[in-house]
Amino acid sequence: MKRMIGITLALVLFIAAAPIWAQDGGFTGLTSSLETIYRVSKAKTYSISPENLTGEKGKGAMATVGQGSASNAAAELGQGWKVNPYIVVKPGTTITLGEIQGSGAIQHIWMTPTGNWRFSILRMYWDGEPTPSVEVPVGDFFAMGWGKYSPITSHAICVNPGSAFNSYWPMPFRKGAKLTLTNIDDKPMTIYYQIDYTLAEVPADAGYFHAQFRRVNPLPFKQVYTIVDAIKGRGHYVGTYMAWGVNSNGWWGEGEIKFFMDGDQQFPTIAGTGTEDYFCGSYNFENKEKRQYEVFTTPYAGLAQVIKPDGLYQSQQRFGLYRWHLTDPVRFEQDLKVTIQALGWKYNGKYLPLQDDIASVAVWYQMEPHNPFPKLPAKDELAVH
Repeated sequence: MKRMIGITLALVLFIAAAPIWAQDGGFTGLTSSLETIYRVSKAKTYSISPENLTGEKGKGAMATVGQGSASNAAAELGQGWKVNPYIVVKPGTTITLGEIQGSGAIQHIWMTPTGNWRFSILRMYWDGEPTPSVEVPVGDFFAMGWGKYSPITSHAICVNPGSAFNSYWPMPFRKGAKLTLTNIDDKPMTIYYQIDYTLAEVPADAGYFHAQFRRVNPLPFKQVYTIVDAIKGRGHYVGTYMAWGVNSNGWWGEGEIKFFMDGDQQFPTIAGTGTEDYFCGSYNFENKEKRQYEVFTTPYAGLAQVIKPDGLYQSQQRFGLYRWHLTDPVRFEQDLKVTIQALGWKYNGKYLPLQDDIASVAVWYQMEPHNPFPKLPAKDELAVH
């Protein structure tokens, strides 16, 4: 009887202690949302900026006049008064935006780069890997591939007035992270930025963030555009950004997106019904009363830019579109390839394959190692005219 009482008491104590144990060890603080913001964790918060290039505790705003980029402006105030808020990146050089040691995740990136956004290349490396998991022109990474500001309000990317770029993609790492920026322009550029991150335990099932840029101009006749291919491993696809320049008159968005996964060959597992459908619009993105394209920006999808020809140097109609698979990630176990058709209409009601100017960013998470990316297009092939 005493033994039964002891067992019962032990069971009661275990059940009572379980929520405390879960609270203490179950929430890492690696990511946060409105649903978890009240939860306390042992995660440590840090931030890298030109005022604290290492993110170290108690090492912010230490630059002295004469050392910092804004030394002249701060000359009468001295140390601690915004002495080094930005970095100038010389032509043909690469700077390290941030290097982090340990286990954790980047939670937010803010930056406002000057210069040609197609000629500033953002790269990210996880856990000391030799090839980047992210290699994208900075404008395209923040859904601004045409080099012109336009507001975006979404869960993953926000572009705010004054060309303020924000990324909220969680980017976990287990041993470390390195972010670089390369200026391939022949002019210097200036960047203000902040990388907010936490050091915390990363769960075993956390995939690594990847983003890859591509561009084809013009798309060869009757060929489909490849957004990404040769992804090998296990993971899930989470987003597409496209800068689409139309090299013809008329509607351009009849083409279907296709996801070939886990051994698919001629036919995909997932086939969309049209370009505007995939980007969560319909019927040409047209406002029926105004008879014109209507921009929209939502948490998960948007037509953020409609840039009309200027009648002088730019003859294309240009579009900027994004689609984040935050509630519907496309999961794969072995491999993934994503393509989209460029398709319009002939005069006789038949489909017309188009030869458009198309650039894209594919975003996905996967377990490492990843396949090396295709070589980034040369400077002239990247340029937006």
